[in-house]
Amino acid sequence: MKNVFLITPSSLIRKKRDFSGGTQSLFKLGFNVLNPEFPTALSSPQEKAAQIHRAFSDPDVEMILAQRGGYGAMKSLPFIDFDLIREHPRFFAGFSDVSALLNPIFERTGLVTFHAPMVKNLSAPTPFTLKSFLNAVSGFPEKNLFKGAPVKVFHPGIARGILKGGNLMTLSALMGTDWEIDTEHSILFLEDVDEKSHSVDRCLTQWILAGKFRDVQAILLGDFRGIRSRQVYEMIASQMEIKFPVVSCSYIGHGDNKMTLPVGALVELDTDRKRLFIQEMSLPGGIP
Repeated sequence: MKNVFLITPSSLIRKKRDFSGGTQSLFKLGFNVLNPEFPTALSSPQEKAAQIHRAFSDPDVEMILAQRGGYGAMKSLPFIDFDLIREHPRFFAGFSDVSALLNPIFERTGLVTFHAPMVKNLSAPTPFTLKSFLNAVSGFPEKNLFKGAPVKVFHPGIARGILKGGNLMTLSALMGTDWEIDTEHSILFLEDVDEKSHSVDRCLTQWILAGKFRDVQAILLGDFRGIRSRQVYEMIASQMEIKFPVVSCSYIGHGDNKMTLPVGALVELDTDRKRLFIQEMSLPGGIP
């Protein structure tokens, strides 16, 4: 049984039934939630960092799972002890606003983190979401991350790189800070939800002007609920020459079906086979 410690790095879950449903799903899947109490008070950035430290330090904890996204995870970054995390590797999972932690943790510690459904999302998960999540927890016996997911090819090719990425708005907010994502030699995935097209266009333009797409090996466009993936691709293609593979997969992001992705794994994208394959990855403690 996996011992899970729940953290609240971003916003609170508003409805207790969403929290209870998520924890009950974890119990049914064979996980032991070490702190199943419903949180009702939002912590300060320092307190959020302390909660993360507690989770990584506790020898009984095997998995650290965010309760939900929202806003505020990046505020805890200056207070996080990355040396402590490096010395006590754990399965660390979340997505959306938690992208602000997934990428800096990998880049500063070498610990692979997981862009994965959170407690709120596990309240009523789809079969694909559960299968992908359990595949990750089991050490990725299925190494083709795209298996069973819809994939559209916008620019063909084969590429190898370090898998990084997450929520576009969140990662854009880190630009110009000490925690800005390093996209060199990466296979970069981006997603967002309910943003206006001009806001997404503005952020992508910022990435292009900052040279963040110059040395990527490939781009994976996830779900941009409210904006077609073809439109997002054209926002990029209209401003730069695309010399790398680009695909879209709606199972990356805020949709009902959620793919669990290992941030920091060496992967290969093959657009002909519509395959995203893990080639090399050092798993954190507690994973077979």
